Amino acid sequence: MTNTFFSLPRGGKFAILASALIYTGATFGVATSSAPLEAAGPAYYSATLSAPASETRFVAGGGAWTSEGSTCVAAKASARPLRICRGLNRKSGEIADFKVLGQPIQSEELAKCNA
Repeated sequence: MTNTFFSLPRGGKFAILASALIYTGATFGVATSSAPLEAAGPAYYSATLSAPASETRFVAGGGAWTSEGSTCVAAKASARPLRICRGLNRKSGEIADFKVLGQPIQSEELAKCNA
């Protein structure tokens, strides 16, 4: 059995390699671009910080957060929402608003989060 790749002329091999590199670069660029926060659909957790976050991507409270100014979003994590909120507070400071699936947590829970 012959390998068809090795039987191609040198120009054909180069074309395949160049195509693979371009495709890989393009998909990596899309995956790591700073698209708007809502582009991937609604986030499981969303928070409004009292002051803008110092980083645009970070890990806090067991979740990977993306922030734009003082708005941060994250996918679902395995911990309870209060624990997620406290972790975000330790990393980014006071939280003005914290929502789970678009629903704000109770004011008592938010006070515990910021304590």
